[in-house]
Amino acid sequence: MVKKPDGKSRPNPQPPRIAIAIMAAGKGTRLKSKYPKVLHEIGGKPILAHVIAAAQKVAPAQDIFVIIGHEADRVREAVAGTGVNFVLQAAQRGTGHALMVAREALFGRGSGSGDGSGTGNKYDHVIVLSGDAPLITAETIQKLSAFHTAQKATMTLLSADLDDPYGYGRVFRKGGRVDVQAIVEEKSATPQQKKIREINSGFYAFDARALYEHIDRLSTENAHGEYYLTDMAGVFHRARKKVVAIKTSDAGEVLGSNTRTEMMVLDARLRLAKCRELLEQGVTIFYPHTCVIDSDVEVGADTVIEPFVQLLGKTKIGADCRIRSYSVIGNSVIGDRVTVKPGTIMEDSRVGAGAVLGPYSHLRPGSDVGEGAHLGNFVETKKIKLGKGSKANHLSYLGDAEIGEGVNIGAGTITCNYDGVNKHKTVIEDGVFIGSDSTLVAPVKIGRGAYVAAASCITEDVPADALALGRSRQSVKEGWARAKREGQKEKNR
Repeated sequence: MVKKPDGKSRPNPQPPRIAIAIMAAGKGTRLKSKYPKVLHEIGGKPILAHVIAAAQKVAPAQDIFVIIGHEADRVREAVAGTGVNFVLQAAQRGTGHALMVAREALFGRGSGSGDGSGTGNKYDHVIVLSGDAPLITAETIQKLSAFHTAQKATMTLLSADLDDPYGYGRVFRKGGRVDVQAIVEEKSATPQQKKIREINSGFYAFDARALYEHIDRLSTENAHGEYYLTDMAGVFHRARKKVVAIKTSDAGEVLGSNTRTEMMVLDARLRLAKCRELLEQGVTIFYPHTCVIDSDVEVGADTVIEPFVQLLGKTKIGADCRIRSYSVIGNSVIGDRVTVKPGTIMEDSRVGAGAVLGPYSHLRPGSDVGEGAHLGNFVETKKIKLGKGSKANHLSYLGDAEIGEGVNIGAGTITCNYDGVNKHKTVIEDGVFIGSDSTLVAPVKIGRGAYVAAASCITEDVPADALALGRSRQSVKEGWARAKREGQKEKNR
C-alpha cells in the first residue's frame, strides 16, 4: 500500500502485463533454401530457439507468441517443446500485418475500433522481437521494456549505431532527444539522412491499446505492397503520441541473418562468446577458434579441451577431464576425470567418472560406460551398458549388450545382435574374460567368472566359472607345403 496526500492508503500499482511477439513468418529468400530462415542453425540450435530462450528469461512461455507463416507446421514442431504460443500469419503481408493477425492473441476481441471500446486488453505492453536475430539478450529486452515503461511511451524502438548503416532504416530524432520523429528507409533517405549511423533494429515495445487502436491506419502504398511496422512511428507521430528510442550498447546483438554469410558471422560470434564463458568458468580451451562448442554445452572446471574438438547439443562434461583433438561429442553426459583420446565419436551416451575412451572409439546412441571403464582403439558400441572397470581395448563391436564389472573383452570380439529381422541381447556377467576374436551370437549369456577361449563362436549360454571353446580342432599335416611346392615345379617343366 502507498500513502496519498489525503492520508488514505491506495493499492500499490500493478506492474504492466507484458506479451512478447516474435516475428518468425518469413521465408528468407536470400538464403536460397527450402527450409524456413528461422530454423537454420547457429550455435547448435535453430535461430528462432535462441530468440525464444532470451524471451523466456523475461516472460513466461504462456506470454510469448511466435508468429509463424512460411512452413508453419515445421517451425511449430521445431520449437514446440518450449511451451510458447503460436499465431498463424497465413498470408505474409509484412511485419505490420503480422501484428494485425495477432490482435486477438495479444489484445482480445473487439479491439482496434479506434474509439477505445476494445474489450480484450489482455496485455498492457507488447514487445516485438525479430525471430532471425539470435544474439539478442534477455538483458537488452528487459532494458527496452523498462525504458518504455519509464518514458510512458506509446512506441519504443531499439536502435543501434553501425559503422556501415547501409540498407537499414535510419532513426530520425527530434533535436537529438529520446523522441523519434520518423524512421527513414534507405531508399527514401536524403544524402544528409544517409549520414545518420543510428539504425532501427526491428525490436519494439508498444502500448498495446494504442497499437491496436491505430494499427489499421497502416498503408500498403509502398514498393512491396506490405504493411510495415516501422510506419507505426509515423502513424503515432501524426496522432501526437510519444515515440522514443533507446540504443543498445552492443550493435551486434540486433543483427539479423538474411544471408548465409551473415549467418556464419553470427555463428562465429556466438561460439566465441561461448568459449569465453567457459574460460571464465575455469575450463581450458586451446585455440578456441578451432573448436565447435554449441550454446547449451556445459563443462566443469579444470577440464582441458584441445584444438579441433566438437561439443554438440546438450552435452555435459564433468571436471578434470581431457578432451583430445578431433573428438566429436553430441548430446552426451561425461563424468569427472574422463579422458577422451583423439578421434573419438560419441552420441547420446553416458560415461562414468575416470573412464578412458579412444583413440577412435565410436559410441553410438544408448552407450553407457561405467566408472573407470576403458574403450580403446576402433571399438564401436551401441545400446550397451559397460560395467565399472571393464575393458574393451581393441577392434571390437559391442551392440545390444549388458556387460558387468571387471570384464575383459579381447581384440576382435563381436556381439552378433541382429539376425536380419530382430535385435537380440548379449549378457556378460561380472569378471568374465572374453578371448580375442570371439563371436557371441545373441541371445546368449556368459556367466560370472567364465572364460571364453580365443577365436570361439559362442551360440549357447556359458555357466559361471566355465571355459567355453567354440572352435574346430586344429590338425597339422607335416610336409604338405613342401610337397605342394615340388608338385608345382614338376608342372612348370
